[in-house]
Amino acid sequence: METNPEIVGTESELEGRSLSLFPYSESVGEEPEKVRIFVLDAQPLLRQGISTYLNSQPDMMVCGEAGSVADARRKIAECQPQFVVTALRLGAGDSLKLIKELKNQNPGLCVLVYSAFEENIFAERAIRAGASGYVMKQAASEKLATAVREIMKGGIYVSRELALSAFRKSLQRHRKDNHTLRSGNRLEELSNREMHIFQLLGSGLGTKQIAASLDLSVKTIESHRENIKHKLRLRSSGEVRERATKWVEQNLSREDHIFRRGGSPTEVLSVAPVTTET
Repeated sequence: METNPEIVGTESELEGRSLSLFPYSESVGEEPEKVRIFVLDAQPLLRQGISTYLNSQPDMMVCGEAGSVADARRKIAECQPQFVVTALRLGAGDSLKLIKELKNQNPGLCVLVYSAFEENIFAERAIRAGASGYVMKQAASEKLATAVREIMKGGIYVSRELALSAFRKSLQRHRKDNHTLRSGNRLEELSNREMHIFQLLGSGLGTKQIAASLDLSVKTIESHRENIKHKLRLRSSGEVRERATKWVEQNLSREDHIFRRGGSPTEVLSVAPVTTET
């Protein structure tokens, strides 16, 4: 799951925090408006227990319940909730598909998924479907109310453990990306002359043509090509040419790297500067 790299802090600082995306404020002293919640679960006892708990909160009221996706579609249309609390799997129904459907119909509808399935595997799927939070069924009951309130503020709610795990994964990806970037930027280690020869190799010129165009000996060009091979950590001259060709294709327009047909090698249309470095 994609996470916000700007969320930082120590593990103790992240305790009990959710991933809040938008600022929210309440007027001091005002009675909170009750959030209309719809509860969806195939197990009647669990569904009733959740409804009873949510109704006990001063800022929440359950406006409807359903035990199946088919029932939910009809009843949600009737009671027009602001919030849906749903189990992840509902018999033959697909709750993720239902979430997508509900969000398409009403983008402002908030959805919280609760499930016994592993959060680190299924929370991302639920949020991609359109949910704004994920709570494990094993979590303390107050986590459910906390999640509802946080989501109503415009946040995304997941457990502290998942938030920390996602943050660590983000750091690991960042390190890998930096390593890849550094590997890809070994071209920066080439001298101006080497970079120019690299470009000409990628443009299709042979060693003798490059030597003639730069007024250097074939032996000097071969020496530069060997240096390029070592700096780019390539195994052969063939790999150097292949890498150079890909670089030219990716970085230069066709007009920048072709050379005129029928012309002499000195008529190469070069973008990289020709230097006097040898």
